[in-house]
Amino acid sequence: MSDRKGPVLIDLDDAPAAPSPSEAPPVPELQGEASPKGQAMAGVAALAARQPSRLARWFWRLLLALTGTIISIAAWNFATGLIAANPLLGWIVSALFGAFVLVLLAIAVKELAAFSRLSRIDALHHAAETARVEDDLKAARSVSRDLAKLYAGRDDTRWGRERLAERESEMFDASGVLDLAERELLTALDEAAQREVEAAARQVATVTALVPLALADVAAALTANLRMIRRIAEIYGGRSGTLGSWRLTRAVMSHLVATGAVAVGDDMIEPVLGGGILAKLSRRFGEGLVNGALTARVGVAAMEVCRPLPFAALDRPSVRGIIRQALSGLFTTRS
Repeated sequence: MSDRKGPVLIDLDDAPAAPSPSEAPPVPELQGEASPKGQAMAGVAALAARQPSRLARWFWRLLLALTGTIISIAAWNFATGLIAANPLLGWIVSALFGAFVLVLLAIAVKELAAFSRLSRIDALHHAAETARVEDDLKAARSVSRDLAKLYAGRDDTRWGRERLAERESEMFDASGVLDLAERELLTALDEAAQREVEAAARQVATVTALVPLALADVAAALTANLRMIRRIAEIYGGRSGTLGSWRLTRAVMSHLVATGAVAVGDDMIEPVLGGGILAKLSRRFGEGLVNGALTARVGVAAMEVCRPLPFAALDRPSVRGIIRQALSGLFTTRS
């Protein structure tokens, strides 16, 4: 027996070669790991589209009325008591209360004016649809004049209004008048609204992908979508107030939930960014892409709701085109 110490080398000439790491099978995904579904935007849509019950509405109405009554009585008693104790200081405080009430009235008038503008745009939208279906030339020209009045004083539509006034008499059917009005007055507005949608989709996708904090993506998505819907309404002449913006948001989200448009997956993202891209990215980046896509869908729906004329002569914006334009450069991908 040899007394040599140390490792012993054994030659195995007939042993099979060890497998290469490149030939190893892929690591299986966890069964509980689902593909990105856009949870942030789904939560925003469910929150905005939720309809309060009749009991809840009466609760908030009565609570608001009761709270306002109590505050008014307390303010009155405080002001009168202060006037009796110190007349000069009491009248100063009373003047402050009066100024505050005037500000509240001004806010209420502003909100009512916002609702009036939204109702005017909605009436134009329905009148244009009716005139086109019934081929009513007189109604179509009335819609065209009302649309020109809506944008009177805006520099970005002045050239279009002049062109519309020059060429409207050349049209002898309702569709021709409405198509001319749509092309001349809404082309630039559609482009501006689409840029707002692209910016919102880019912001939501970036925040979702880079901010890992819980509920931060939901808050960012809700804020970005509210701002986007309000800006789109302003572009089309709606200039909604706080309550008007919430009304528009609920209308848009209710439509998306009813049509099932809040579900976006690989079938929509892959044609834009390349096959199987969601499988190649981390889950967080995949969520960002899906939330950005859902924001684009919300934006297109908001354009349809806020637009004074339905899409006919001009093409409805493509959601995939908006996603491609908004998210290009954010994520480096290889096909």
